[in-house]
Amino acid sequence: MSQLKVYQYPKCGTCRNAVKWLQNEGHELELQNIFEQPPENEELADLIAKSGLELKKFFNTSGEVYKEMNLKDKLPDLSDEEKIELLSANGRLIKRPIVTDGRKVTVGFKPELYQEAWQK
Repeated sequence: MSQLKVYQYPKCGTCRNAVKWLQNEGHELELQNIFEQPPENEELADLIAKSGLELKKFFNTSGEVYKEMNLKDKLPDLSDEEKIELLSANGRLIKRPIVTDGRKVTVGFKPELYQEAWQK
């Protein structure tokens, strides 16, 4: 049985669907509440690097905090370090869930993506 770390928010429907999908596949999960305990800068940088995705894919662009902070206009002017600092300072800015086995990383929940990445 593989152990996966899931950065999620328990009240988020998408996160609950992802956790249920992973459990149905027989994965053992370590759940981390992304609002109470967002990943540290180094951890986030590592997740971003392993995901193969652009840094902007880690932002929850439909979230209230993102909109309140007017990040759509501000992000292009920030360095990667500043963007990572923003994300690690406020878990509500992070697109969720983030799932990792220490080697690969997925962001968000799409069953077809999960089948490719996490199906046993």
